[in-house]
Amino acid sequence: MSGDRITGAFVGLAVGDAAGWPAARHRAALHAPWSRRLHRELDAFAEEHRVTTLPVPFALNQPTAPLAVGPSDDAEWLAWTALTLSQDRVRAFLDLSGRDDLRARISVTTALGNLRSGVEPPASGHDNPHFFDDAAAVRAVAFGAVGQDPTRDAQITNAGDGVLGARAMAAAVAEAVSGGSAALAVEAALAQLPEDSAIGVNARAALRVARKAGGAFAAVPALDAELIDHVYSYAVSAAVTVPVALALAEVSGGSLVEAVPAAACLAAVADSAPALTGALTGACGGYGVIPEGWAASARRLAGCCLPELAGRDLLDISEGIA
Repeated sequence: MSGDRITGAFVGLAVGDAAGWPAARHRAALHAPWSRRLHRELDAFAEEHRVTTLPVPFALNQPTAPLAVGPSDDAEWLAWTALTLSQDRVRAFLDLSGRDDLRARISVTTALGNLRSGVEPPASGHDNPHFFDDAAAVRAVAFGAVGQDPTRDAQITNAGDGVLGARAMAAAVAEAVSGGSAALAVEAALAQLPEDSAIGVNARAALRVARKAGGAFAAVPALDAELIDHVYSYAVSAAVTVPVALALAEVSGGSLVEAVPAAACLAAVADSAPALTGALTGACGGYGVIPEGWAASARRLAGCCLPELAGRDLLDISEGIA
């Protein structure tokens, strides 16, 4: 496996994470609670008075650094996974339980509660209101980078499409860091997705419409129309985000600079799809294909979800497992 491509997968995920609009919201957690309360009040004001000027995360008299372009939740949970790869997965998660300084997906927080109550995997991921989200798919990038099966880890927080998405991401990343093309990485992912599963149906549909569109940015409207029903309230459904990442990675020819901006245009899946897309294309091209400015902005973690990771460099973490 190529160390350069492993680093590309890690920093590529961070670049995609930083490119999605939710990153600033996540990073704003480093500011005082009153600033986020004021943001909500301004949003309510705009709704009440029919104003189209909408608030964005802001600092006022606080440090502005947390709102600079940079990675947030996906990059931090990938880093945590990489740093705990050698541990028993249940033990690693149990070490997080009971903490009041964590920020995580609904599937993860529910799983931590299940584990504390003695509910072991796979029940901890199955008896979970967000069993279908892509938290495990994000973590699976670390498993794919070292050629390991992510199933045990995924079953702690997820089930069904959530676990299938993790297997698909790990397979695609493993193929890419071993030297495979984007097309071969997508083939490896599809082999993990049964045709009768929701994520399997969506992945094949996404590839069909993206290929017809003829490019990553050109595929954005088609992917929106084909996959996104705009009914669900969160941007983290594995049955949608993973297929979007696979489709954009393939039709861009594994080009991060083409695929990630296209993924970021799909606002309804922007919490994860750009990050997953960045991981796949970064793994295909290696660290060297990531623009210098983006790499510099995305390498350093903010600690907005796992405070102990503040200041850690993803380049060092990825080189450590490479």
